[in-house]
Amino acid sequence: MIPIFVMLMLPNDKFLAFDTSTDTMSVAVTDGTRVWQHTGPGGAKASATLIPVVMALLADAGLALGDLGAIVFGRGPGSFTGLRTACAVAQGLAFGANAGTGVPVLPVDTLMAVAEEARLLQPSAEASPCITALLDARMDEMYVQRYASKQGGQGVLKPLGACELMHPEHLLIEANTLYAGNVFDVYSDRLPPGLKRITCLPTATALLRLAPKLAASGQCVPAAQALPLYVRDKVAQTTVERETAKAMKILAASTA
Repeated sequence: MIPIFVMLMLPNDKFLAFDTSTDTMSVAVTDGTRVWQHTGPGGAKASATLIPVVMALLADAGLALGDLGAIVFGRGPGSFTGLRTACAVAQGLAFGANAGTGVPVLPVDTLMAVAEEARLLQPSAEASPCITALLDARMDEMYVQRYASKQGGQGVLKPLGACELMHPEHLLIEANTLYAGNVFDVYSDRLPPGLKRITCLPTATALLRLAPKLAASGQCVPAAQALPLYVRDKVAQTTVERETAKAMKILAASTA
């Protein structure tokens, strides 16, 4: 839990941010100048470790919950259990702050956080005007959302359409686009060749970079509205569906 000094934040912006939408848990706190961050196992473990990590980072930063301008969290899409954990913790911390008066929460799309992380990581000389964020949705599918990226340290991401759920082989290559996310190893043999790509996750520091402008544009909500974003309503297959899918894969392989 070492302070990081690489971000330009507005002087009085104090935010707590966390994302538990993937198998990696990411947490970060800023006092408006410095940033403290933590990365650890996500998934089911996040429900037991998120709150202790949050409280430790706040202590390192010398902040109380009541000092925060907002609690920022990745609202989804992503892991069903992880999203419920993030929403529950955001609600509980927000309600418990300021002697019961609470602090606002700021829900941020996880795919926007992926695109923001990619925007920062890509070399400026190779900067792309569009970023397509890709997250593994399991069940042989990906979450996909495209963003327009205004380059520079204070760049703004603009969604170009809604988040989609698709099979890897249905992804279309678009010109002047960077593809970013965690799907390239998982679906390496099913994605179209020739993608300009970068592997990254929705990090809490990306959420912190997005937070000032999103908060200033009125996107904070009361704690009770810390709700998940689900793109897929169905989160599991029946035994028959799994066996059918397996049979179809075997048939496709035998006829290839």
